[in-house]
Amino acid sequence: MPTCRRKRVVLTEPSQSLVQSVKTHPDRKVFLLQQTGEIFDSYEAYAARMSFYRLKQFQCEVTGKSGLDYFQAVESERQEARTLHSRFSEPLKPAVLKAVQWQVVGRLDHLVEAVYERFKDRYFKGEKVLVDLSGIKYHAMVDRVYPPKYSTDPQARDAHKGTSSSRSTIDDEKSHNIEGDLKIPVKDVNAKDDPNLYYYWVHILEMERDKNDKNKAAKSEESAQMIGSLMEVQCGRMSRDRLSFSKSILRRFIRDCVDRDAAVASPWTVKPAIAQRYGVNSVMPEETRKGVESLKKGESDKRKKVWEEKEGPPTKKQKKLAASQEEKAKAAALAAEKREREAQEKLEKQREALEEAERIAAEKKKKKPIRYPTEDLDVRITDKDKKAGMKVKRPVPSRVAIPFNDTPGTFEAFLMAWNFLIVYGQPLHLSTFTLDEFEHAVRHSVTDLPCTLLAEVHSTLIYNLRTVPFQRHSAVLSLLRLKEDLEEDGKDDAPMLGITIEDLTAAMADVGNNWERVPLRASEGREGWEDALLGCLKDHATLLNFPRLREVLTKLLFAPDSSQDASSSPSSSRVSSPDISGTQIYTVTSSPSQRYHALPPRDRIAILSFMTTLAISSKAIHTHMESCEEQLTALRKEKIEVNRQKKQYTEEMNTLMQETKEDPTPSADDDTTMQDQSDLSDAPTSDNGSDSTSKSKKKKGDLRQKAQLQAHAKQREAARAKEKSVKQAMAEHRRLDEEVNKLERRLEAIEREFRKLLGGVRVKPMGKDRFHNRIWWFDGLGSASLVGSGGVTQYGAGRLFIQGPSEFDAEILERRQDEDIVARRMEEEGEEGMLGSGDWAVYSDLEELDEYVAWLNTKGHRELALKQALTKWWTHITAGVRKRQADVANHAKLPEARRSTRTKATYDVTREPYMMWTNRRAVNAS
Repeated sequence: MPTCRRKRVVLTEPSQSLVQSVKTHPDRKVFLLQQTGEIFDSYEAYAARMSFYRLKQFQCEVTGKSGLDYFQAVESERQEARTLHSRFSEPLKPAVLKAVQWQVVGRLDHLVEAVYERFKDRYFKGEKVLVDLSGIKYHAMVDRVYPPKYSTDPQARDAHKGTSSSRSTIDDEKSHNIEGDLKIPVKDVNAKDDPNLYYYWVHILEMERDKNDKNKAAKSEESAQMIGSLMEVQCGRMSRDRLSFSKSILRRFIRDCVDRDAAVASPWTVKPAIAQRYGVNSVMPEETRKGVESLKKGESDKRKKVWEEKEGPPTKKQKKLAASQEEKAKAAALAAEKREREAQEKLEKQREALEEAERIAAEKKKKKPIRYPTEDLDVRITDKDKKAGMKVKRPVPSRVAIPFNDTPGTFEAFLMAWNFLIVYGQPLHLSTFTLDEFEHAVRHSVTDLPCTLLAEVHSTLIYNLRTVPFQRHSAVLSLLRLKEDLEEDGKDDAPMLGITIEDLTAAMADVGNNWERVPLRASEGREGWEDALLGCLKDHATLLNFPRLREVLTKLLFAPDSSQDASSSPSSSRVSSPDISGTQIYTVTSSPSQRYHALPPRDRIAILSFMTTLAISSKAIHTHMESCEEQLTALRKEKIEVNRQKKQYTEEMNTLMQETKEDPTPSADDDTTMQDQSDLSDAPTSDNGSDSTSKSKKKKGDLRQKAQLQAHAKQREAARAKEKSVKQAMAEHRRLDEEVNKLERRLEAIEREFRKLLGGVRVKPMGKDRFHNRIWWFDGLGSASLVGSGGVTQYGAGRLFIQGPSEFDAEILERRQDEDIVARRMEEEGEEGMLGSGDWAVYSDLEELDEYVAWLNTKGHRELALKQALTKWWTHITAGVRKRQADVANHAKLPEARRSTRTKATYDVTREPYMMWTNRRAVNAS
């Protein structure tokens, strides 16, 4: 029985009302937990019990393994029990169980120890043992057991030698009479029934295998003579395999087979089913019952005596006071009642105060501001947010603009195939192309004008799949197995599109047999790629990994009757021809090169999806992924170094700016002013002064002027030096600013390169919105680039795709019980904007993208991360959208201008971008 927190898990019994309803309402619906057999009258009780069983808090009682749920613990116990019972000696089981039954032993370890000492030297008929003969151990089986009374009479033992094949009287004699109280010492038991006086006849089966034995060859010759013989041995030469009998094995066996009540001095009892199987008496003998009851009473009296000794007998003083205490009892009772009333009133006041405190705390908790960012669905748009311009309803993404969105899963397979071809364009030797070009190529159905893009894509995948292990004619074998299964079920081979499996396999026999050796040279237009494609499918595909295999092969190898085939004319690849293959009957044998152009886009996408899925396991792709990982590691190190250098340059620039502000350059006006003041001070003050006075004054003025001139010269020199240092600092600042700009451009290039390489390892969405819708942007991944030579914008998809929540995320949404998620999605997404698990939509207009970004609420975790990711790449996202809109508008002008003419020759398909695409990475060698 599994345990939870060291307690056994008890199964829930049906409620009393449910038991009564069996008679009153036998048709009442209930909830059954099949694994345990428990019955519940409500789903809530059933779900609560199942949730409890699913918790990883249970422990296997046999092995002690923890961290399991209930069902894992039960299975672990069953598995260990099966292993244990298969290893434990079968003849020994009844004897051990009979010895354990009704034993009163406190600990299981003591019980195991007593049983082990009793049986370690005792063996039973039919038991497999090890016999030591002259140092060599043999596997043997006990054939006869002779009690001690035969120990002194060999002739009596030999009297039964000729009765080995039939039942002998020795088999009826009881051996090893050791049942009884296990508390009796082993010495006393062995004195009455000595195991050393038992004799055993054993059949030698084989020699024990010992890998470390160096004399194995010599011993094998001796053992060959011993095998099959019947020998008489005693317990001294016998032993058991440790995997079948040891204290640990015995402990697990007893714990699995016995049980005990929780009451004091309860006996160990064998479980009823096991007791019935091995013939153990389940009814307690009267003598044993009396002994158990006396043990229980003695244990109870012992515990009672211990409590009385703790309290102690009453003293003489207590006896004298007994009378007075009786008189005071009434007064004390009245006082107790009064105190009880006061205590009740006090508790009532405390309860009211506690409720008031809880109410105030709840109000404070409600008023406490929420810390953002938080769970997106917990954020609601307030009136303040609406006034600030935040959108309530998300712009509705277009589902019509998604190509091949008529059939569920087709667009996703189409997008996956395109992304694989773009991301791994370098190891596949395939130039990049846009999603629109790939769409038009898949829709291309003009027979006379081959599409280079289709030929290159299929050829490079065929080259790649040559390195992937395959089984010859796996498709034929899979179809034949399907036919055999139908015949076993008594069903006929119903034709698909008018072709039976026998006709299809006959047509496949001579097509594409050596597909892995076909050159498929680029200089020759990849001639023969259609037949090689069928050969590739024939050796790689089965009905398990390609469910639509039979239908696709039928359409590639057979053509409809000319009377049913509608006349077709060359048309634009932008308009897919209707898929009417489901109503056509294919009867005319054809070839893949003639029939591939008639395949509907859904079948072409299925083929490409199957081939790209297989190509992921190729050696070239794995090597490229490892190379991307190495380059990513180098880029991470380079980014750290560039950021460190940028930080150093920025700190130096700040230091230079601070020094420039602290030391402004002095102007030349200060010198002029000081010079003027010195000249005025030297001017004569009186014409009537004496000559001596004038001479002395003149001399003093000359000295003062000379000193001032020297000081001014020093100041000018210092100012020029200061101005020169400031100019040098500004020049250094400009140089550092240019270096920082270079480092920033390098960081941008590293981010773009990081995105390209990361796409070669794993493609992840930009993020999720509040309703777990996933946002995808596929530009700039793998071999594609966001910026071309000369800074020209490049794009792959040129759009922002939105995918509905996954099944796991949808389940999370459904579990929210605090609000109606469907009503909220209707309010904030609209009925048309709600996407399911497998639904896709797209934003292909700049206004829609701006509105979507404005709708995101940065108070939520998911939308904050999504908006940050979009902001980081916003320049490239919007540039790609503009470039695609311009390209679509330019290529849409020609068909619109020529709609007035009614001649079929007016529209030239070869001028379409997908027809003008060339593979610059093509490898011409075969």
